[in-house]
Amino acid sequence: MRATEVEIPEIQKWDPVITERLIRYLRPAVKTWLRSEVLGLEHIPPGGVLLVSNHSGGALPTDMPVFAVDFYEKFGYDRPLYGLAHDIILGGPTSGLMRRLGLIRANRANAAEALRSGGAVLVFPGGDHDAYRPTWQQNVIDFKGRTGYVRTAIETGAPIVPVVSIGGQEGQIYLTRGKWLARRLGIQSKMRTDILPISFGFPFGLTLIPLNIPVPTKVITRVLEPIDVVARFGAEPDIAEVDAHVRAVMQEALTALASQRRFPVFG
Repeated sequence: MRATEVEIPEIQKWDPVITERLIRYLRPAVKTWLRSEVLGLEHIPPGGVLLVSNHSGGALPTDMPVFAVDFYEKFGYDRPLYGLAHDIILGGPTSGLMRRLGLIRANRANAAEALRSGGAVLVFPGGDHDAYRPTWQQNVIDFKGRTGYVRTAIETGAPIVPVVSIGGQEGQIYLTRGKWLARRLGIQSKMRTDILPISFGFPFGLTLIPLNIPVPTKVITRVLEPIDVVARFGAEPDIAEVDAHVRAVMQEALTALASQRRFPVFG
């Protein structure tokens, strides 16, 4: 029986040829529009690795493209970079392309399979809650209490490599996540999200579900040293303790990046 596309594991849909073509066009955009820098890629060890990052940029997050451009430049296209993505991204007309570029549904089973295959997996535990954080909290690490990434690292034996990024949240002014509005309109049951963000930007001014065009902010991403969970926390690590440590390390690094930033947008 011939396997259908549905039966093919998601990680096997990654296409290095298509990915390389896209990165070729994407690189000038992120290096010119966002003036992006990715520091510390030498900290990523070989084999399966769980890259844990904060998430920025609302409806048009910059984290994945900025990181992917420099990741593939350093490691080449023999090593896939998988990104855990919300069902909404993988459910539209571009879902096939997204999967060929390495996006897989954000669940622990997919993450574990990708890690065991030797892939690098980029996860944003805070998801849309983090990506739409208010502007005055833009330099705060907030995973909304989600710790599934720790369990995945423990189950697979993959090291956790923290990644922090700054600048992506400066593309417009985020006023509120709009949880109260989402509850009133029943958004959660329809779209698997409990927020309805309100922002202010160009060219539409005040908007729901930010539709403004992000201004060209300078984005800097720093890869931190890997964390071997078992070596550091023992054979039976406490999930909350590991999560608290990861977030503390990331917060320290993000605060340091923020202290070096002279002006919003310009960097």
